[in-house]
Amino acid sequence: MDILGIDIGGTFTDFVLLRNGRVRIYKTLSTPDDPACALLQGVDTLGAPATIVHGTTVATNALLERRGAATALVTTGGFGDVLVIGRGNRPTLYDLNVTRLDPPVPEAWRFELIERMLPDGSVLTPLDDSELARLVAWIGEHPVESVAICLLHSYANPSHEDQVIAALDRAARTSQRSLFIFASHRVLPEPREYERTSTTVVNAYVSPILGRYLDRLGPALRDRGVRSIRIMASDGGSMGLVTARELAARATLSGPAGGVVGAYAVARRAGFNRIITFDMGGTSTDVALVDGTLPHTSESQVGGLPVRLPSLDIHTVGAGGGSLARIDAGGALRVGPQSAGADPGPACYGRGTLPTVTDANLLLGRLQADYFLGGHMTLDVERARMAFITLAHDLFGAQSPDDEQRAALGVVRIANALMERAIRAISVERGDDPRDCALVAFGGAGPLHAAHLAAALGIRTVLIPRYPGVLSALGMIAADVTRESSRALLTTLDALDTTTLAVHIAALADEALAALAADGEDLNGCRIECVLDLRYAGQSYELPTSLESGWEKSPTPLTDLAERFHALHERRYGHAMRERRIEAVTLRVRAVSPRSAIDFAPEELPPRASPLMPRTVVQAALNGDTAALEPAPLYERDDLRPGDAIDGPAIIAQFDATTIAPPGWRVVVDADLNLIMTPLSPRLSPSAVPPA
Repeated sequence: MDILGIDIGGTFTDFVLLRNGRVRIYKTLSTPDDPACALLQGVDTLGAPATIVHGTTVATNALLERRGAATALVTTGGFGDVLVIGRGNRPTLYDLNVTRLDPPVPEAWRFELIERMLPDGSVLTPLDDSELARLVAWIGEHPVESVAICLLHSYANPSHEDQVIAALDRAARTSQRSLFIFASHRVLPEPREYERTSTTVVNAYVSPILGRYLDRLGPALRDRGVRSIRIMASDGGSMGLVTARELAARATLSGPAGGVVGAYAVARRAGFNRIITFDMGGTSTDVALVDGTLPHTSESQVGGLPVRLPSLDIHTVGAGGGSLARIDAGGALRVGPQSAGADPGPACYGRGTLPTVTDANLLLGRLQADYFLGGHMTLDVERARMAFITLAHDLFGAQSPDDEQRAALGVVRIANALMERAIRAISVERGDDPRDCALVAFGGAGPLHAAHLAAALGIRTVLIPRYPGVLSALGMIAADVTRESSRALLTTLDALDTTTLAVHIAALADEALAALAADGEDLNGCRIECVLDLRYAGQSYELPTSLESGWEKSPTPLTDLAERFHALHERRYGHAMRERRIEAVTLRVRAVSPRSAIDFAPEELPPRASPLMPRTVVQAALNGDTAALEPAPLYERDDLRPGDAIDGPAIIAQFDATTIAPPGWRVVVDADLNLIMTPLSPRLSPSAVPPA
């Protein structure tokens, strides 16, 4: 196996190379102006592999920064403002100064067609040739690069959208004009007008941008000998370049999805099936709860717009190593969501001047200047201190010798509180107890904060993978190749017979498998996964409910599915209404081309000639209650062997991350060289620890 996983983050670009059974890792600062520069630098350093799986932020950044393609929207008459009206939700209920990002399509570029389709697919108002001619002329008068077509109820009957596609395609060929065309019945053939419009617009807005990026990157990689390129998708799978160009919106959560896949792969080998993933990078923190299987959803939102395509259920907060600390107008200390990013980066990197979480950890001794990136990058302690002087003065007034450390501890505590709230959002607020999970901490900053975060949540086990700082890139190597197709059903479960459902599944499976074949996948060994979005009659939201494995080959009665839905509803919302009719809204079929399992077992290490000893003793504040610096042993992770045990306080440094073991915590090295941290207090029974 010769495969390279690449994750481009806000601060660092991470690489994991798996070649001849050996793993090699690399990190370099990202190049935001041209992400490909850092990527190609890493490929040149490591040597070009046969296959690259790339997690990219190109589509995400284009949407967040509103720098996508010049996009027009074609809608049914009267629906041109659906992007602006949305759902009327207020995520911050008491904020009197809420501002929304501008929609990707300006008002002048929303074209309304006179036509009308009914929910059952019958035509109320036909679309005539004069309407199409008016549209074609309008497009010709504007510098439109991409067109999103979303006509009312096209999921039930796409004939009007097909007519629009044909007319625009003919006009573009005649005028030799390059025009990207995306229709909602191909992107998202499902009900809910706002979500379908938003998703189609997002896809039209970012696909040309990602396509141009891949057109530049592909030849450069092929010239270096790379034979195959895949893009990490939001659903925890990867996709070939054909799909990436058609459905770039599938890549809006590309990097975070790789982290969840990698964390779950490592955790399963270590004996944990119920985990909370905690990915703290330079710009943000991503968390997810995995309960025996990867958590999928179609409810993601990026840049203030719903993207109703399959994705992993990941919650993100703007708290990372590069998050900026400041005093707000009310005199309160704030952290994030603004970030120093890769340029200028935290003050201690040598270019920034504003205080960040990374600078705070350095001042507290949790990061050591000479042990960052394995000693390849020395941190500037004095520059970090200077960045905190003004913040400390604003907080405490008259200066005292330890004010910078006290301010730094405050910054770390606030960052921890933001991340604790994120974990509660995906656990407690959904009826799950985080104390029943192991916390898998990764990202460049995750292991620094993991133990204190676990203590606040009552979590009794923390797992730090062998390569925590590049785990997202490792997950990309492990990701299967996937493609999902969906179809609106809008019927009651009682009225849905197994024969009809099997026909629908077969059609969608053929569609998804054909897409995998177009991406160059061998269909032998592919598997099919089926999910029905179900709800009680009268509800306006659905719960994805899986059909048992192999149902499409040997259909069974749907009574078990109904009971499974009742149980899911009761777990999520605290009650079930078994007397109420169940409606089947959408059928989703996922084709999966599985990758070979990666062997995470470490190479045979030479025996240690002497007992484990720290490399040095440093001054650090590790207990979380005080900013006072106290002696703490520092170990290098390369010195550790399976079975080693270290009691906190201690610091464990490695190339891609630094792990903190506070007082009262024990670190044990497992057979895969993961670090398993548990509290020494007998009051906290380590129920999440797997059997030996």
